[in-house]
Amino acid sequence: MDFKLGNNYHGFILKEEEYIKEVNSKARIFEHEKTKAKLLHMENEDSNKVFSIGFKTPPTDSTGVMHILEHSVLCGSRKFPTKEPFVELVKGSLNTFLNAMTYSDKTIYPIASQNDKDFFNLMDVYLDAVFYPNIYKTKEILMQEGWHYDLENKEEELTYKGVVYNEMKGAFSSPEGILMRKIQETLFPDNTYSNESGGDPKYIPDLTYEQFIDTHKRYYHPSNSYIFLYGNGDLDKMLAFINENYLQNFDYKEIDTTIKPQEKYKSMKEISYPYSISEEDEEADKTFLTLNFVTGRSTDEEVYMDLNILEYLLLETEGAPLKKAILDSGIAKDVFGSFDNGILQPTFSIIAKNSEVNKKDEFKKIVFDTLKKLVDEGIDKKLIEGCINVFEFRLRESDTGDYPKGLVYYMNAMDSWLYGGDPLMYIKYEKAIENVKKALTTNHFENLIEKYILNNTHSSMLILSPQKGLSENEDSELKKKLEKYKSSLSDEEIAKIVDDTKSLILRQSTPDSQEVLETIPMLSLDDIGKEVDDLIVEELKYDNIELLYHKEFTSNIAYLNFMFYAKCIDEKDISYFSLLGSLLGKVSTKTYDYKDLSNEILINTGNLYFKNQVYAKDKDNSKFYPFLELHTKVMDDKIENAMNIISDIIKNSIFEDEKRIRELIRELISRIEMNIMQSGHQVAVDRLSSYFSPSSAYAEKIFGYDYYEFLKNIENNFETEIKVVKAKLYELQKLIFNKNNLTIAVTGEDKELELLKANIKKVTDVLLTDTVENKEYKFIENQKNEGLMTSANVQYVAKGYNFTKLNYEYSGSMLVLKTILGYDYLWNRVRVQGGAYGAMVNITRAGNMVFVSYRDPNLAKTLDAYNEASSFVKDFNVSDREMTKYIIGTVSNLDYPLSPSAKGEKAVTMYIRGITKSDRQKEREQVLSTKVENIESYSKVVQDVMDKDFIAVVGNEKMLKENKNILKQLVNVFN
Repeated sequence: MDFKLGNNYHGFILKEEEYIKEVNSKARIFEHEKTKAKLLHMENEDSNKVFSIGFKTPPTDSTGVMHILEHSVLCGSRKFPTKEPFVELVKGSLNTFLNAMTYSDKTIYPIASQNDKDFFNLMDVYLDAVFYPNIYKTKEILMQEGWHYDLENKEEELTYKGVVYNEMKGAFSSPEGILMRKIQETLFPDNTYSNESGGDPKYIPDLTYEQFIDTHKRYYHPSNSYIFLYGNGDLDKMLAFINENYLQNFDYKEIDTTIKPQEKYKSMKEISYPYSISEEDEEADKTFLTLNFVTGRSTDEEVYMDLNILEYLLLETEGAPLKKAILDSGIAKDVFGSFDNGILQPTFSIIAKNSEVNKKDEFKKIVFDTLKKLVDEGIDKKLIEGCINVFEFRLRESDTGDYPKGLVYYMNAMDSWLYGGDPLMYIKYEKAIENVKKALTTNHFENLIEKYILNNTHSSMLILSPQKGLSENEDSELKKKLEKYKSSLSDEEIAKIVDDTKSLILRQSTPDSQEVLETIPMLSLDDIGKEVDDLIVEELKYDNIELLYHKEFTSNIAYLNFMFYAKCIDEKDISYFSLLGSLLGKVSTKTYDYKDLSNEILINTGNLYFKNQVYAKDKDNSKFYPFLELHTKVMDDKIENAMNIISDIIKNSIFEDEKRIRELIRELISRIEMNIMQSGHQVAVDRLSSYFSPSSAYAEKIFGYDYYEFLKNIENNFETEIKVVKAKLYELQKLIFNKNNLTIAVTGEDKELELLKANIKKVTDVLLTDTVENKEYKFIENQKNEGLMTSANVQYVAKGYNFTKLNYEYSGSMLVLKTILGYDYLWNRVRVQGGAYGAMVNITRAGNMVFVSYRDPNLAKTLDAYNEASSFVKDFNVSDREMTKYIIGTVSNLDYPLSPSAKGEKAVTMYIRGITKSDRQKEREQVLSTKVENIESYSKVVQDVMDKDFIAVVGNEKMLKENKNILKQLVNVFN
């Protein structure tokens, strides 16, 4: 169908239309005539269709009302009155993306699906949710998702509870999370960005129901909406649906969402703020020093891309000059940057971690002196060329990872659209790339440094310092405050809180009626493909090397993985071996200084990195395959250059620069510590699995908590350890880089394969050919049941075991069990009733069954929920319709669309693990044929797994100590 400018299509006036060659899409900008709702459509051949509706939502306080609304509107609506329509959709749709996100000044509700019928179902539920939520008639939604006084009987202690309340307690446990929040506060004291849109736990309980409702009325209106449609869907049909079912029911409304720009400072502001560490932690070297700058407006094209590249150039690459200067001075152990271009006035931050307060003046001097020197003497043009190449490579590759492409384009559009700019400004990138390439022959980046940093007074120095027991003190003060409040209440008022608590629990524990559940639209099993897709790996031999070829259209990019089988490494050397992988490509070679090596990698590849990896054998927990992998992605005309770089790293890497090795070890420690605080659930799962799974025990030594302890020991005893470390690195380098260990995986087309073959000897000729002896590893089951203590205000509680060791077999129907437990039982018990932000169960083909919670205020109560899961499974009984829903939701995870590189990685992983197409087909058939009785039969499996009583918890020191009877060992993580 042809669309003409100025014409009205189902209430939408077409304002602009143009073809965008960068993303091979025809873009159309519409305005809804009646409400002035804005709509951007991108038409292309992508079957992974995306819809999103967003609202400009600048917060006026830190109660988190925008975040709580984001949760709450998805808790039932006019047409879909179930308690959790979002969960029902996750259970029973073929969505490829389904979420909602709150940002500093906007809230968006995106969905994606490859199925047309499913796409319209999802769009219907989301539009009804945002415009007609049940919050107006069900006060318990705010209580559940936001906050409430919790008191089940009058003698108990009064507490706060709520999903967002506990989520943000977790977010405020991470010093990096606090840091990014406080940076905005220091730069924008007078506008919306001084407020925490997610909610500050101190202020969330200030939110009243009346404010909650008023905020929805004010902002959730079509006149304040930004609608997005993407893919190969029928635009005319979509416009008709949106208008006839929703927008035509509204009139235009004037809504003031103006964000007042922060007035420029006359001079830099300095602000100090504490963050909590546990009583047993040391305060030394735990301070963050930051310099922060406001850099123009988000609609300034120069700012958007060029400062992004500048941040990468100065602070992220291995040869980053500002990062190097700070590390060389010894005032910090880790350095990184941040450029936030998703707000009205973008910010640029330079962050030094693991420092001291008394080094703040030296930090500032080093930063400004280094930048002045770069301006005066000029930045290395090869570094500039490399950084521009990496950004251009990413844009042309257009690999958006776990996000659908359309969603990434929508988020890019909002970075200008929300502030009155052209929504296509940051989707079109050719002009921006062309302009930034001028930096190769001009002082472009040097001028940016002068303009936005050296001569910029709208700036701040934020010092974030550790304070022992701060969280405990705050918890104690909160406890006293609530005790005082409770004592001030009359018996009638206390009874009212008890009644409200019981009313909420009753609502949470009462299942939706079948009639209500059937309002949620769903597909049938006939809408689902019965066959698995092909993941073909062609086994080839060339130069006596096994090649694993996955043929895929990749736009002239070769995705290469040099896989060195690592069973030749002795068990006692596994962590040294992991350190080798962590250092290679980042230390100097006999040919290049490490900074020059970094430039060569940036100029000639999209990336190049080493990674230690372990693959569990399919359905055999006792066997696994360890590798040191070298991954690179490279345009086919630069394959020869890439192979020269690879051979140089393999043959010529040297480990004599002890200062550089120590820098890299400190950075590794810092990044693992960030991960422990931000992804404690994964740390708990990995730690727990290592107790009973040999492959997981190996993984702990190469990137888990064992590896962290290994690195800390080297750092703390560097002078005595470094000689051993260097000797081991040379020894293991010689042992692993052997032609007999090598398999090469390539994803691309025949041209890329032939270019690899033509250049393969550049690498294979530098490898040894000695006979390799594979070692046997003896990982003994060990029920450690550890509590890893941090200063976090929440817990990550994991419990599980390997069911194949209990003589049970894996079946595809267990994936349906995973869906049921995750989005029914655990969702209700641990999230809705327990107040955790999330809970899930991992079930693997190798037999691991692990329950874990995320940002959880509880510990013992959560373990009780896990222990009682078998009773839920035993009594499981649902209608055929509900069973179909669970099956469809399970299939959606199996059928997630993958980028060419991800598809190649998946194909190779299946090959290494020994999973054939027939295995995957059998698994799919087991999923599709799952019956209620199959689920019920797993009650014994779940019970036997829980009875093994293997537990690991990451979380609050005080909470873990109070529950030490549950745990065998308490470990202070950061001491």
